[in-house]
Amino acid sequence: MAKITAAEVNKLRKSTGAGMMDCKKALVEADGDFDKAIEVLRKKGQKVAAKRADRESAEGAAIAKVNNDNTKGVIISLNCETDFVAKNDDFVKMANSFADIALTVSSKEELLKADYNGISVEDKLTEQTGVIGEKIEIGAFKTLEAPFVGSYIHAGNKIAVITGLTKQTEGAEEAAKNVSMQAAAMNPIALNEEGVDQETIDKEVEIAKDTLRQEGKPEDMLDKIAKGKIQRYFKDNTLVNQAFIKDGKQSVADYVKSVDSDLTVVGFERVALGE
Repeated sequence: MAKITAAEVNKLRKSTGAGMMDCKKALVEADGDFDKAIEVLRKKGQKVAAKRADRESAEGAAIAKVNNDNTKGVIISLNCETDFVAKNDDFVKMANSFADIALTVSSKEELLKADYNGISVEDKLTEQTGVIGEKIEIGAFKTLEAPFVGSYIHAGNKIAVITGLTKQTEGAEEAAKNVSMQAAAMNPIALNEEGVDQETIDKEVEIAKDTLRQEGKPEDMLDKIAKGKIQRYFKDNTLVNQAFIKDGKQSVADYVKSVDSDLTVVGFERVALGE
């Protein structure tokens, strides 16, 4: 049996909002596995709040950039050890410079080998590690191409999002920014239902059925009720089906169509430090 520490219990409590004793029991039952412990809590009917931002986090800057014709976007994170360094103007400026270079390449490996004022990005990172006295590295690297790509960076450079739309049209820039803000705030797991893997769906069905059994629902009704709960799961957790944060009466998909009837979201990428 795994030894459960107070720090692990506290981490689970912060991440879920569940009580300390419930968290400890869940970790014991899950043999110390954090994600399984969350499942245990949910199966026992705990209303788990996914406070992902409370998990242990690396510091740094997440930067989103879009090319001049808005057909390609990139997000990189420049990671460091302390918030003091992350907030330094020169550090943020360097992160932005690396993001500009990232727009011209297709992978993190290419970025590291790319030229930065006469030396490679990789060598610049090594140089700055020596200057600052902290480990500095490129963390995330994500790209997106679409007929129109827009971006959003949350205050403090902690979250960056790029969103792709089906066409360049009047209002596309604002729409892409608003949808990116939605993704930053609500952290959807996928664009739509098709993007949710079957393992996740099966797990949610299992959790829903276990909860329903504990509520005393008859076995022959479980499949039908669980199916309804899965639809709710898609509504809460997939970007285009979520309620639009600026107007909860419409979905994100409906909001985008209100800008242009032929406009849809084709993809998004999100990077948040510590997630």
